[in-house]
Amino acid sequence: MRQLPEAFEQRMKVLLGDSYDAFKESFENVHVHSLRVNILKLDAEAFRQLIHFDLYPIPWLATGFYYEVDERPGKHPLHDAGLYYIQEASAMAVAEASGVSPGQKVLDLCAAPGGKSTQLAAMLNGEGLLIANEIHPARAKILSQNIERMGIVNAIVTNEKPDALSKRFVKFFDTIVVDAPCSGEGMFRKDPEALAQWTPDLVSMCAIRQSDILDEAVKMLKDGGKLVYSTCTFAPDENERQIANLLMRDPDLEIERLTALKGLSPGLNLAPPLPLSETKRIWPHLSKGEGHYLAVLRRRAGSNTPESIQTDDNVNKKLARQKNDNVSDAYWSAFEAFAHEVIDIMPKGKPTAFGEQLYLMPDAIEIKGLRVLRPGLHLGTVRKGRFEPSHALALALKAEAIKPSRRFMLAIESPEVVKYLKGETLPYTGKKGWYVVMAGQYPIGWGKCSDGILKNHYPKGLRRV
Repeated sequence: MRQLPEAFEQRMKVLLGDSYDAFKESFENVHVHSLRVNILKLDAEAFRQLIHFDLYPIPWLATGFYYEVDERPGKHPLHDAGLYYIQEASAMAVAEASGVSPGQKVLDLCAAPGGKSTQLAAMLNGEGLLIANEIHPARAKILSQNIERMGIVNAIVTNEKPDALSKRFVKFFDTIVVDAPCSGEGMFRKDPEALAQWTPDLVSMCAIRQSDILDEAVKMLKDGGKLVYSTCTFAPDENERQIANLLMRDPDLEIERLTALKGLSPGLNLAPPLPLSETKRIWPHLSKGEGHYLAVLRRRAGSNTPESIQTDDNVNKKLARQKNDNVSDAYWSAFEAFAHEVIDIMPKGKPTAFGEQLYLMPDAIEIKGLRVLRPGLHLGTVRKGRFEPSHALALALKAEAIKPSRRFMLAIESPEVVKYLKGETLPYTGKKGWYVVMAGQYPIGWGKCSDGILKNHYPKGLRRV
């Protein structure tokens, strides 16, 4: 039997009463494995027909599935293509509860490694703005890589403290997700390190930090907007009491009922008359998932009515002709020459340059003065008048956006796909120039044809050994 901290056990016995034995017994079960389909690239039914895993539906998310551990989906070529994200099942409920819709401005304040951010981006469907923020630089880099792999075009990745963002984005966002740093009690079964590091003092320290983060988050929430708060802990001080205290500090917030999510348990009613039972918990002895808590708060509507970002209906049918002043004519001409040969339909965004790097930025947003890792979709690099496309651009393109003559098609599970992902060259006698290498109908990277071979441009840091 797994040894749980005594102070933790004492508290949970009081909270759960007769259910405690079943709760404790759940820690001896193997944690479940799950993935979420990236609906930016295909729907769940198409995914199930395409990939031959034994998949079982997650009750609270139609695009989420449990899988058997021996399936090893992280090794499949379609994982490299960004068709799915390996994510803990309970964590998928958070973005689903947000109700995000295309055109909104969304902030994921504590975003690494990117599961919730990529799910929110899929719900935006390329319309509007997502700012994915992570305070720790190393984790922010991982977040940026996952944003890239999932083919997201309208996200900016920042590496800032919450108070730096709250000064810049006052009442700016329609939806803010705060997956707060916590004591990690819900991960005890999955993560031995979380169990080893736990102390009652850690719970108290996390509760203080969460309170500070929430106070900054609410400053950025529009009237009528939603704040989604979540943790992966069982501690009431980090969950229901955190929400109760926030409502006392900000009476313009109210708890929103979550009726659409199946398989979740009610929150603990610790502070009547507040409807804390309308918040949600995931208990490992009641649901197939690790411990989780989530609450959705709405700021009462006032004069500041949320407005959807206006988009140009024609921008995805042709190259965007408007560009920021820092994109020189020479840079833009180099990109246009490349795009004329390879791309039929361009992603949306406003071109901008950072040194030799070209990006498409979502919306007209000012990022000067912020620590930004990814200011939108990375198009590529201009060197000596020539444009070299980025890996991010390949993964952001759909098959229909690529000129048929520039699709380098490989069977999904062919030896050639494996060779490409290892960084090997492939024989090809086609026209010289850039090609999008595709596993089936899904881009996985770039190759450049010359002298009868396709030179491999799959990023060295991602290559298989």
